[in-house]
Amino acid sequence: MNTSELNLNLAGFNYEDLYFPERLPVLDRLFRQYLGEQDRALAQRFDEFRAGALDAPVAVSSVITESARHLENFLVEAFGVTADRDALRTQQENDAVIQSFKNEFVKPCLKRKAQAAGDFDELDSQLQAHLDQDLQDRELAVAILWKKSSQRTDTENLALLEAWCRLAATSDAGRLATKGWTCFNFPAKVNHLEMVPLVRMEKDAAARVMGKTEHQRRRDGFNLTDQRFSLRQAMDQVHYCVYCHSHEGDYCSKGLPDKETGGLRTNPLGVELTGCPLGERISEAHMLKREGYTLGALAAIVIDNPLVPATGHRICNDCMKSCIYQKQDPVDIPQIETRILTDVLHWRWGFEIYFLLTRWNPLNRERPYAAPNNGLKILCVGMGPAGFNLSYHLTQAGFGVVAVDGLKIEPLPSEWVGGIDQKPNPIARVEDLFEPLDERVMSGFGGVAEYGITIRWDKNFLRLIHLVLARNALFRVYGGVRLGGTLTLEDASELGFDHVALATGAGRPTVIPIKNGLARGIRQASDFLMALQLTGAAKQSSLSNLQVRLPALVIGGGLTAIDTATEVQAYYVRQVEKILERHEAMPPSQDDSTKPLTAEEHDILDEYLSHGREIRAERERARLAGESPNFTPLLRRWGGVTVVYRRPMNQSPAYLRNHEEIAKAFEEGIYYAEELEPVEAKLDEHGHVRSMLLQRTGPSDRVGETLEIPARAVFIAAGSIPNTVYEREHPGTFRLDGKYFATHRVGASGELEQIKLAGGCKAEKAEFLTSYTNGKMAVSIYGDNHPQFNGSVVKAMASGKRGAKAVRE
Repeated sequence: MNTSELNLNLAGFNYEDLYFPERLPVLDRLFRQYLGEQDRALAQRFDEFRAGALDAPVAVSSVITESARHLENFLVEAFGVTADRDALRTQQENDAVIQSFKNEFVKPCLKRKAQAAGDFDELDSQLQAHLDQDLQDRELAVAILWKKSSQRTDTENLALLEAWCRLAATSDAGRLATKGWTCFNFPAKVNHLEMVPLVRMEKDAAARVMGKTEHQRRRDGFNLTDQRFSLRQAMDQVHYCVYCHSHEGDYCSKGLPDKETGGLRTNPLGVELTGCPLGERISEAHMLKREGYTLGALAAIVIDNPLVPATGHRICNDCMKSCIYQKQDPVDIPQIETRILTDVLHWRWGFEIYFLLTRWNPLNRERPYAAPNNGLKILCVGMGPAGFNLSYHLTQAGFGVVAVDGLKIEPLPSEWVGGIDQKPNPIARVEDLFEPLDERVMSGFGGVAEYGITIRWDKNFLRLIHLVLARNALFRVYGGVRLGGTLTLEDASELGFDHVALATGAGRPTVIPIKNGLARGIRQASDFLMALQLTGAAKQSSLSNLQVRLPALVIGGGLTAIDTATEVQAYYVRQVEKILERHEAMPPSQDDSTKPLTAEEHDILDEYLSHGREIRAERERARLAGESPNFTPLLRRWGGVTVVYRRPMNQSPAYLRNHEEIAKAFEEGIYYAEELEPVEAKLDEHGHVRSMLLQRTGPSDRVGETLEIPARAVFIAAGSIPNTVYEREHPGTFRLDGKYFATHRVGASGELEQIKLAGGCKAEKAEFLTSYTNGKMAVSIYGDNHPQFNGSVVKAMASGKRGAKAVRE
C-alpha cells in the first residue's frame, strides 16, 4: 500500500482537519485570503458571489472560472503536486500543434476539394524522409513538420503535405495508416434514425442485423472493455466545444430551449433535450481544461456533480443530446468529464485532492463545506446511485445517515477509512485502490451500478465513492439488511430515526406471457447479470453454477438487454474453457466419472468440451500470429446471441437513451432482430428450451407471421415494475396511486396532502417525493434517473423536529 505522511502546505490547517467540519471554514478563509493576495478585484467579486449578491449567469460563470484557476494553484501548492500538474500541462502543450495543424491546414486543405492524385504509399515514403526520425509519435511528427515548414514558408514541403493529407483522408491505404489520428477525426452528419452502423444479414429468416465487419472488436474475458479516450483524443473534443457559457448558450447543461413553446425542444426521435440532469458546468470545465487548468476544471464539475466517478463515459449522455451541435456529431462530453477526473486522480495524492473537493469546494456557494452534525438521523434504504447520492448530500448538510442494503457490502480496509480515534492514512496513488475487473471481488456497494452495469464501465470508481462516504463520521452502511424483513419502518421509528429515505431501485422484473415461459433454459436477464457478477461466475477460478448454452436470445430493447447479450457471449467462452480445463484435470480412475450423468447431461458436456477445444485452438492460433484471439466467428457458428425487440431498433429504449451501447455491442458480434415478439418456447425431449416461436409485429404487410428461431438459452429483459413490495408485505402502511406510491406535500395547514405530479411524473422517476406512512414520520422515495438532490431537499428535511415532513420543491 503506497501511503505516506501528507503534510499540507497550509499554515494552521493539517490533513487531519479535513475530517472535522468545524475546521473546514478555516480552510475556506485561507483560500479567500490567498485569492485576495493574488487578485484583489476578483476577491471582491468572489465575496459578492458567495454572498449571493451576484446572480447573472454570465457573471457567475466568470467568477467561477477565474476563481477556479487560483483554486488550482492553491491546491497544487498545498499538496505539493506542481510536478504532476506541470507534466500534464506539458503533454497538452506539446499536442497543441496537432490541433493547430488540423484547424489551420488539414481542414482548409480538404475543403478545397482538389483532386486527390498519386499513390499514398509513395507520398508517405517521401514524407517520412522529412520527419523527425527520433520521434516515435508519427501524428505529432507530421504536425511538427507542418509547423516548421509554415514558419520557413517551405512551399515544397507544404505541397507534399497537402497532397499527402488528401490521400490520407480519402484513400483506403491513407485511412488505414492514419487510423485513430485526431487530426483526421471530423464530425459526421447525424441521421437520428440511423445512428448505429449496421448491415442486414442475407437469407436470414428473422431478417437480423449485425455490426459492420470493419467495426468489430475482439473481446476476451471481463477486463475493462473500453479504455476511454487518450488525453489527445479528449483534448480534440475539448477544442471542438464552442464554450457557450459566455452567452448562456450552454444547452448541454441547461437543456435546449424551444422558443415557440417556451419549454424544451425534442429531437427527431421525440426525446426531450433536457441537458445534464445535474446542471453541471460543462462549458466552464472544458474551457479550463483547454487552458491547462485540469484541477480547476474538476472543481467546476464537482460544484454540481460531487460524485463524478459515478457519471461520465458509458454511463450517461443527456448532455450530448442537448449539445449545440444538433446536425452533426456532438461533443463527447462524458469522455472529457471522465478524462478530467482521471487526469487529476493519477497525480500523487490525486484521490486526496478529489476527496477534499467533496468536503470543501469554495466554488459551491450553496454549500462550500460540510456542515457539522445537526442532530437529525436518516435511514437510507438502498445503496445504488440514488442512495449513495442522497447519503452524500445529507452528510454534507450535517445529517447522520445510516444506509442499509440487501446485498452483502464488503468493508473497506481500516487504513483507508480510519476508525474510532483513528484518521485514515492518506493515499498517495489512486492505483492502490484499483483492481483488474477480471479479478475484482464484488463489494456489493453501488446497487445496480455493481451488479447491473457490465465491465464497459470501470467499477473501481465505485470504490472511490464508497471511500468518500465511509470516511465521513456521519455515515454508516450495513449490508444484508432488507427493509420489511430484517428491519421495518416501525423499527426505524423506535431506533430514533427522524426520516426514512427509500432508494430501493426498481421492483421485480416484468414477466411476459410466453407459453412454456418457465421451462429450463429461460431466465430473467437481471437474474443472469446478478448471478454472473455477484457469485463470481465470470472469474476463471470460480466454480459457481451458472450454465449458458448457445444459441441464445435476449428478449427486450433496453440497456439491460444489450448488457446481457454482450455478457452472455463473453461468459460462454469462459464457461466452456473452465469446463474443459477441469475435465482434463480430473484424476484418472477405473470408474468413469461421467457415468452418473444423464443422456442430456452427456450431450451438453460433449458440446462444451468440443467448443472448449475450438476456443483453445483459436487461442493458440492467435498466439502464433501475435494477435488477440477472435472468438466472434466461433460464437456465430454456434448460433451466437440475438437481441429480439418488438419494435424497430431505433424506437427501442436503449437506442433512445444511449445508442452508443448498441453500437458497442455490435462491435462484439451480437445480432439484433427487430419487430418480433415471443409467443412460445419450444422444448426438446428433456423439457429444455430448443427454440423460440416469434410473431412479427411489423412491417405492416407481414404482421402476424410466425417464425421459429433456435435458442438453447433465453433471457427476458422486459423491464420491471415499481418497487412497492413493502406495501404488499405490510398492507396499509403506504398509500398507493395505481401501481406507484402516492406522492404528498406539506399543505398550508402543515399537514401532508396527496398530490398529482404534473406531466404524469411517477414516483420512481422523480428527484424527491414523499409518501405518507403511519403518521410518525415521512418516507421519501428516490430514483436514480435524476440523481440531483439540491439544497431545498435537505433544507426541507431539516425544517422541523422529529417527524419533520419532507417536501418536493
